[in-house]
Amino acid sequence: MGRVTERRKVIRIRDGVVSSRPDTLVAEEPLEIQLNGKPLAITMRTPGDDFALAAGFLVSEGVLANAYDLQNIVYCAGATVDGSNSYNVVDVRTAPDVVMPDITLERNVYTTSSCGLCGKASLDAVRTTARWPIADTPPVRVEPSLLASLPDRLRAAQRVFDRTGGLHAAALFSEEGELLDVREDVGRHNAVDKLVGRALQNGDLPLSRVILLVSGRASFELAQKAVMAGIPLLAAVSAPSSLAVDLALETGLTLVGFLRGSNMNVYAGEDRIALRAAAAQG
Repeated sequence: MGRVTERRKVIRIRDGVVSSRPDTLVAEEPLEIQLNGKPLAITMRTPGDDFALAAGFLVSEGVLANAYDLQNIVYCAGATVDGSNSYNVVDVRTAPDVVMPDITLERNVYTTSSCGLCGKASLDAVRTTARWPIADTPPVRVEPSLLASLPDRLRAAQRVFDRTGGLHAAALFSEEGELLDVREDVGRHNAVDKLVGRALQNGDLPLSRVILLVSGRASFELAQKAVMAGIPLLAAVSAPSSLAVDLALETGLTLVGFLRGSNMNVYAGEDRIALRAAAAQG
């Protein structure tokens, strides 16, 4: 659709010299996600990969688990007052046997960091709805040196960031360090949803042998999305939140923060990190 970036006039001041020029900005527009014709959620996102975003969001909400649960996704025609299509409303149609969540005027979305539920309720909700317990996944063991190499590879793959400087990114890597997929969005949670949604559409869930790397901090919401997709290892270049650490400890998720150069903090699931090898090298 060509709406990932937009041009705006900017006044530049450089060493006291004032000039005017157009600047490239990342686009931000609302996306309404409908579920079988009923409004479910609105998120601010960068246009593009909207169907994957909607599918990934529903994986994180426990509605979808595999490609067979998803019948189709369409843009809603006539989404504006004049009847034109804004491409900002999508309707997700599920298979007949998929259990629908309770959709009320005040949505009960347990997974979002703004849902207002206490930490205990949020942790319990993820534990009871996760389809693929991470503790039951095949063993994944990663060298610290491999993790240290991933942020630069993620940064090199951020095409829109190079033009705007205003996007978050999330990427999936194999346990051998191969870049499997990368998505950018104005919201880091949307970037992860786009990854997970594509995996669902491709029949790749659960993602039990991959590493999820995010360009910012690791919030509870991102940890929850990793757990709901069956991802065993989440790494972030910035800090995790306390509730994200609690969730990682509760579910067996390996959580790495402050991944910068050869330095990193392992907050949970250290059994998947080859710590002895790192100690020997040190």
